[in-house]
Amino acid sequence: MNSAQVRQSFLDFFAAKGHAIVPSAPLLPSSPNLLFTNAGMNPFVPYFLGDRDAPWPRAADTQKCIRAGGKHNDLDDVGLDTYHQTFFEMLGNWSFGDYFKEEAIRWAWELLTGVWGFPKDRLYVTVYKPGPGDPSEFDQDAYDIWERIFRKEGMDPAQRILNGNKKDNFWMMGDTGPCGPCSEIHIDLTPKGDTNGSLVNKDSPFCIEIWNLVFIQFNAEEDGSFKPLRNRHVDTGMGFERVAGIIGTTNGFTDFSQPPSNYNCDLFQPIFAKISSLCHHTYGATLPADPRNPSDEERRDIAFRVLADHIRTLSCSIADGILPGNEGRNYVLRRILRRAVLFGRKLELPAGFFAQLVDPVLQTLGPVFPELKEQQTVIRKVIASEESAFDRTIDRGIQLLERIFEEKPAAISGAQAFELYDTYGFPLDLTEIIAAERGLKVDTEGFNREMEAQRQRARSAQHKTVIRVSDADNAPVSATEFIGYEEKDLSNLEVELVDIVSGEKEDYAILKRSPFYAEMGGQVGDRGTLETDGLKVAVLDTRKNEQGQFLHVVAKDSLQALKGKTLSASVDLPYRRAIQRHHSATHILHWALREVLGNHVRQAGSLVDPSRLRFDFSHFEAIPPKDLQRIEQMVNQRILENAPVQWNEIPFDEKPDDVVAFFGEKYGNRVRVVDIGGYSKELCGGTHVRATGEIGLLKINSESAIAAGVRRIEAFSGEAALTLIEDRFQTIRTLSSRLSARPEELTTRFTEWESRLQSLEAELKSIKAASTSAMAKDSREQSIAWNGLEVLVLEVQDTPAKELKPLTAKIYNQLENGLLLIGSASEGKASLIAMASPKAVEAGYKAGDIIRETCAELDGKGGGKPDFAMGGGSATSKLSKVLENWKSKFKI
Repeated sequence: MNSAQVRQSFLDFFAAKGHAIVPSAPLLPSSPNLLFTNAGMNPFVPYFLGDRDAPWPRAADTQKCIRAGGKHNDLDDVGLDTYHQTFFEMLGNWSFGDYFKEEAIRWAWELLTGVWGFPKDRLYVTVYKPGPGDPSEFDQDAYDIWERIFRKEGMDPAQRILNGNKKDNFWMMGDTGPCGPCSEIHIDLTPKGDTNGSLVNKDSPFCIEIWNLVFIQFNAEEDGSFKPLRNRHVDTGMGFERVAGIIGTTNGFTDFSQPPSNYNCDLFQPIFAKISSLCHHTYGATLPADPRNPSDEERRDIAFRVLADHIRTLSCSIADGILPGNEGRNYVLRRILRRAVLFGRKLELPAGFFAQLVDPVLQTLGPVFPELKEQQTVIRKVIASEESAFDRTIDRGIQLLERIFEEKPAAISGAQAFELYDTYGFPLDLTEIIAAERGLKVDTEGFNREMEAQRQRARSAQHKTVIRVSDADNAPVSATEFIGYEEKDLSNLEVELVDIVSGEKEDYAILKRSPFYAEMGGQVGDRGTLETDGLKVAVLDTRKNEQGQFLHVVAKDSLQALKGKTLSASVDLPYRRAIQRHHSATHILHWALREVLGNHVRQAGSLVDPSRLRFDFSHFEAIPPKDLQRIEQMVNQRILENAPVQWNEIPFDEKPDDVVAFFGEKYGNRVRVVDIGGYSKELCGGTHVRATGEIGLLKINSESAIAAGVRRIEAFSGEAALTLIEDRFQTIRTLSSRLSARPEELTTRFTEWESRLQSLEAELKSIKAASTSAMAKDSREQSIAWNGLEVLVLEVQDTPAKELKPLTAKIYNQLENGLLLIGSASEGKASLIAMASPKAVEAGYKAGDIIRETCAELDGKGGGKPDFAMGGGSATSKLSKVLENWKSKFKI
């Protein structure tokens, strides 16, 4: 069987057993504490926790996984062996309160031995037996099931069933929560297969776990006890590449003479073939005897495995909208890509090679994961862009490291490594690799201290407001109920003031229910008034604390006498409506960006206030002006349609596939869907217009990069857009008047002026060149003959430093055994340049020393090499005297 047949037969087997075959969840996890989806069970956690009901009683899938960060991190092992990967597929079958151990174990044995033909005499299983201090009890049920299977096969259960403690055979989601024993299936891959289970769980590459059957039957309580669950679940996971690799290595279980390797399956062969076509090497499947000191052939095979793994990781993650960047999961991807590029250099692969490896990934994985084919253009562009940028980083960083190496240091200091990282974007791990090639270590502790000092500087720059409850004896109040979606509730609404929180410069009113929107999700808080008994208090802002209480910001001591009273609340309607226009415009803008640029575009941050919108999104390059114009036009076309804006709450599990949810956000059982015209559907808790026509129009003001892989658009809608347009028209009218040209003639007029300016600049440059040559010839007459040297000290008028340098070179070329010091005051700064011939340097006149001495007298600094140096200072009035004083040293 090839790998595709293995995968499909797994899914077909469980479909025949009544399982729903579900697609792989994205690699971007819904759980905020995960970098990537790293196990098949990740998407089903809410069902195990009871947060949501599973839509099917039993399911099966192949789940894309990445283990390259956090608790599960295989990155540094990839390539050094044949079974670690950063990207892999996990085959799994699941029962949500349906079948349990009997079916899970029996079906696993049936698939492995009856369908795939795994040799029964090479299979061993483990069951849970607690050690001292381990939870629960011996898993007698699993043991009895396995015992019956082995006896039926005519095999001795005592030789086939082994025990494992909590470390190997008890699965826990965390310190508390659903958990249970597991039963693992291992295969003996030694040539004779006669180890009798002695290698099970001994970290031997010749005895591999192929399937883990987890039986979720307890809940771990805070007191350390384990209570039986009302609904018991099955969670199984099988490494697809591991199984396909075993079948490929053994040629369908007919030859066990070769060491097992995941890379022997046909998933990797097309990638290896592409790499070989780009260089003069082929994959030899060797393994390093000493990973710290591999041979040339072993080093090449390591590189092949690294590249084959990493291109799969990058391709699949980018297809799921995770782009390389500077933080978190995005930086992990950038590190993986850079590691691949470095290993590519070891194979002498050409620049831009990594993007060329996308094609074989599409060939092998595209039929299973259609998003790869849908996003293939984006995948290639992102990888090519990152690869090109890193090539420049490598070259720049190596130059800087070479300067450090020239000083023959004992080690690379933490400060040097941090400067390379912080200023030049050169990663620490790359510095360590290059330093190791020179036999040097990097002071990583010093690097970490520098990093922490930078974080501390950032923290100290933050401003925090300390608030406290005015009556400490009061019990905490419940979360505020927001009732401000409907416009009828925004004016003269009766509300109850339940508490007052005292701040340093302002107070915070807490209401039982409130029409004021509290700042969250990028939307700023509402303003308005609270009124009672003739007293009107302005609400300056609305925020939200961790307990879900809305903090209505009011002037200090303005509400002390009103606690417990019923107030009349009114939201500032013009202010709210301006916010809503920008918020709804943001949703339409997000839709247009995805339509034009691709589905990889995801919100990375936003700000919605009355005066503007700011939208940050994932994208790998600047948007061309033509596309930006198209995006703006699409948004305004949708605004003119005056389509209805609707919202409703639904169970999260009933969320349609076309509704955009932001991964990393925590959603409850019920979510609010905002639907604009049927084309833009997002989960959103903010406030919106009732119809798109209320937005008026959208005008994009700027598009820029704010971080690697993250772009920002700032735009205006409604009155703010009209103000911007009026300002721009006024600018055009002013220019038209001053240039005596109609608005439509301005472009032509400026083109003509630009051409004339370029012509005049060229003419001026020619005149300056002739003047410089004449000055160089004339200035030699002012030189002084001094002990075999030709000394010239010269002041020229109003010549900027950038023009002074070529003039200095021409003058110096006129001298014989010259020593030259030239200066000029221009643009409020004095500039000095010194040049010294070898004979002058030998006589003790070094250009660097001369510049340091003279610039100090000008309240400045400078320096350079013995033969050439430059500098300057702010004391322009002293320049003539400084030059004259230095010249006087050579007067006879």
